[in-house]
Amino acid sequence: MKAATVIGRAVGLLLLSAAAPSASFADEALQPYQLVRSLQLVQDRIAAGDHAALPMQAKLLEMTDARLRAADAGDFKEPRNFRALLVYGMSGGNPVTVEAAASRAETDPRSLAVAKGIISYLNGRPAEAIETLRPIDPMALPADLGAFLALVKGSLLATDQPAAALALLDDARLLSPGTLVEEAALRRSVGIAAQQGDAARFALASTQYVSNYLHSPYASQFADSFVSGVISLHMAISHDKLADITSMMDPEREKVIYLRIARRAAIDGLTELSSFASARAEQGRDGNGNEDDPRAQLYSSLSTVTSSTIEDVRAKLEKIDRAKLSESDRALLDA
Repeated sequence: MKAATVIGRAVGLLLLSAAAPSASFADEALQPYQLVRSLQLVQDRIAAGDHAALPMQAKLLEMTDARLRAADAGDFKEPRNFRALLVYGMSGGNPVTVEAAASRAETDPRSLAVAKGIISYLNGRPAEAIETLRPIDPMALPADLGAFLALVKGSLLATDQPAAALALLDDARLLSPGTLVEEAALRRSVGIAAQQGDAARFALASTQYVSNYLHSPYASQFADSFVSGVISLHMAISHDKLADITSMMDPEREKVIYLRIARRAAIDGLTELSSFASARAEQGRDGNGNEDDPRAQLYSSLSTVTSSTIEDVRAKLEKIDRAKLSESDRALLDA
């Protein structure tokens, strides 16, 4: 209710700014930290599945950018405004604005070091960002900044120090539960856990993501990591555990996930996993089977190549409607 109220106020501010002829009253009246907080609340609604808030996010980013470009050293004497500048940058803001505004700020050395590291990160200089941010503990910072910094450090260390990266992503979630930060931290944890071969961590992070953020606009990235993880961890994740996770999805998403798993498993020669996934895709849910889906028929046939006779498999494949398959699946059928 509280979040909805703040978002409602943000809508009012957008209307005010649209009606103003020049530098808007809304931009001048609000402190940077107030605009950034409104931006975060809107982004949290988006992470929870409110796609209608996407235009509001774009407008708030525009308003915040204008306010920060106009900010002077006096504005940044308020610590919340300087933290807001950095959070704005890590929330999809303009790196040029962040760097220019930070150069005008007078604040403590640690805050300036954080700013330097974040600017390096935003400008595509990961090695420089890691070196600058390495000694800074996100848990020692105010939660609004610490959560984002933990997310950034975790992302930067994902390849070379995956264990440290996972710990930092846990810190990000602890500091900012139920937010876009947690959504991103969970999504990245799924991929890192799979790369590490940590099936338990992969299953836990996947379960938490599906429970809370399945309708996020970034859920397709989770789906990519999830399918890849199921394939790479197929020896360590039971079919029952896989079924537990997918049962929390709506029927259509569950079907698509199983079809993707079945296809990847069939191509990689994982006949047991391919057979299970294609069967689940065909089975459907709530009495709505997918036996007529040509993709399910194709992947199911591929999974039986080594266990059925050539004649049986060929007969099943010949019944598939090629016109309903994608180009890549038609090539797979021909192969």
